[in-house]
Amino acid sequence: MGISAVVWDIDDTLFDYSGSDRAAALRHFAAEGLLGRFSSPEAALARWRVVMEEQYGRYLAGEQSFVAQRRERSRAFLGEVLSDAEADAWFARYLAHRGDADGLFPDVLPALTALTPGYRHGLLSNSDIGHQDRVLRGLGIRDRFEVLVCSDQLGHAKPAPEAFLAACEAMGLPPGAVAYVGDRPDTDAAGADAAGLYGIWLDRTGDGAAHRGLGLRRITGLAALPALLRSLADPTS
Repeated sequence: MGISAVVWDIDDTLFDYSGSDRAAALRHFAAEGLLGRFSSPEAALARWRVVMEEQYGRYLAGEQSFVAQRRERSRAFLGEVLSDAEADAWFARYLAHRGDADGLFPDVLPALTALTPGYRHGLLSNSDIGHQDRVLRGLGIRDRFEVLVCSDQLGHAKPAPEAFLAACEAMGLPPGAVAYVGDRPDTDAAGADAAGLYGIWLDRTGDGAAHRGLGLRRITGLAALPALLRSLADPTS
């Protein structure tokens, strides 16, 4: 039946999470007088990233809630005992520095325009649905997607096949009719392939050499996506 829909990852695919997080974290640490604790701003950011990966991983594993992982990130980064209210307030001050509304990658809107009305669009994210809905509305793109499916409502996170299949089910389509676009070669592209979708790795950093052995479909920007989708629909390509 060919590919009739594209399901998208959000963070670092549509929304520049890493760039927004980096800028906001540096502003937050400076405002809180924390940079003096570290050898350099980069060292502070490295610690922030490690804490995020640890605590967000626990959230994805079902060990804590989305709100709890934010609290634990605050506590772990500061190395302090904080009440829930104190941790919430500290993280809220960090969020106040985040310019989410300015974080849309410049190639997103042209790609969505080029692919509409030829393809339907959905979203699948390892995150909290309320949080991602707010981000997408702030970016002004929520209405361009039929469905938003997130791991918190599913009980499964990418790269589990159940996550990808849930997105397909939400759109009423078999996996073979869906392409999935995401920034992670393993979690996104390889995971989608394993679930029967057409996984596409959006390698915005251009670091494809490290993953060439995986045989993944790879683009370095969304301008290349329409041609790739057309090639997948052509059995002679």
